[in-house]
Amino acid sequence: MANGISLYPGLDNKPLENLKLLEDAAHAGLTRIFTSLQIPESNTHVLKAELGTLLRAAREHRMEVISDVSPETRNLLGIRDFSLSAFRMLGITTLRLDYGFSIDEIVRYSRNRQGIRIALNASTLTSDTLSQLVAKKANFQNIEAIHNFYPRRGTGISEASLVGQNIMLRRCGIETGAFVPSRDGRRRSPLRDGLPTLEAHRDADTAFAARQLLAMNCDFVLIGDALPTREELRRVGSLPSGEVVLSAKWLTEDHVSRQLLTHTFTSRIDAARDATRAQESRRLLASIGGIAPEHTVNRPFGAITLDNEGYGRYMGELQIIQRAQDADPRTNVVGQIDADDLSLIPYITPGRKFSFRFHD
Repeated sequence: MANGISLYPGLDNKPLENLKLLEDAAHAGLTRIFTSLQIPESNTHVLKAELGTLLRAAREHRMEVISDVSPETRNLLGIRDFSLSAFRMLGITTLRLDYGFSIDEIVRYSRNRQGIRIALNASTLTSDTLSQLVAKKANFQNIEAIHNFYPRRGTGISEASLVGQNIMLRRCGIETGAFVPSRDGRRRSPLRDGLPTLEAHRDADTAFAARQLLAMNCDFVLIGDALPTREELRRVGSLPSGEVVLSAKWLTEDHVSRQLLTHTFTSRIDAARDATRAQESRRLLASIGGIAPEHTVNRPFGAITLDNEGYGRYMGELQIIQRAQDADPRTNVVGQIDADDLSLIPYITPGRKFSFRFHD
């Protein structure tokens, strides 16, 4: 999984705190580190002293380092020219070109052979810029895009804006990432109001915000704040890419039903009007066992249902209810999507992967 954290040497955390965060993130399954070399509030002397240690630790843990850069970054790092090989030697593997770079420079950098990926600003990229990159034959296999984070309250972008940008970028085969704040950890100075991409995530649970971004077709998420908690690292680190992950409450004790629902499913291409249907569930059930009738009650929006043996060959049919339905003795209600996660159901479009994270 390509989710990650952010490190800001020379800002809030002590050097040992940043090293510990890096190690905890690696152990949680996070594989990327975002850092910025152009934050005005940073102590540049501390940044220079600490950066090398962090980059060495990242290499030891095989973590990719993404750096926000501008043409002036070379002065900070003491690099004579803006040389991609110089960044590669430092251990920086992805450069996010924030501002000050021409189309021709982006095209040239995208064709590099030093193993450097180029990240563009997903929040501000326009269709005109993409058309120019296509016309000039940029190497899109070497390009990704990362949305901004927004420190000032009230300035984060909307869901519609993010989804629209992601759709535009996906047409060019460009993967996208975005930021979530830490709700329970240390928020980054100077404002300490969180570092989300979406304003709606400003005070949201970190894992929920990450699951929502992944549902919106982001390919990866980065925790933007200075010192997230271990639990936040663990929950974001366990999220798979490319699927909608729904938090839900168990409403069954049946071990066969519970075992079946641990799998990842695919929404059927022939989408039903009243429910999201899984295309694999009946086949998977055949190797597990049968389902007897239980808890055959009314099915509200967000109910998770499995057809029981009374439905004959439909036994094992898994649905997420989108229109409330009456009780049916042939259908068990085995779970209920959490209220906050009901908003994620529409993102389970035909052919989309989805899975559940259950609690009692």
